[in-house]
Amino acid sequence: MTQTVYILNGPNLNLLGTREPEIYGRETLADIEARCRTLCEGHGFELMFLQSNHEGQLVDWIQEARTSACGIIINPAAYTHTSVAIRDALSACEMPIFEVHLSNVHAREAFRHHSYVSAIATGVIAGFGSFGYVAALEKLAQDVGA
Repeated sequence: MTQTVYILNGPNLNLLGTREPEIYGRETLADIEARCRTLCEGHGFELMFLQSNHEGQLVDWIQEARTSACGIIINPAAYTHTSVAIRDALSACEMPIFEVHLSNVHAREAFRHHSYVSAIATGVIAGFGSFGYVAALEKLAQDVGA
């Protein structure tokens, strides 16, 4: 049976490639999805790669993943620092959860240093650009034996 991985992307990540490229790079979210899709195929994963600017939609997808996924990789973006709802939804998941950030949030504004997600995540990757998604997928594959 094929295992499913959810990669969830929060607000404004649909603007990657054009929004503050000096911080987030020139790759688009579609570029990152293509890279992740290729990697997932190599590990035999089915991929649900999703993005929303709406907190409730992200919570709905997390709840959906509870019963259909082997792991979640999430870039909560700005919701990292504000969303107890996303944190609580993730904490209800009994699977590996990886928090990914394109930039090094700890080298940026002070308000970005706090994450509601980090305390319940299996691992946190920040500052490696889109390679953070690759690293999270490789670790997930290792953890679930894919």
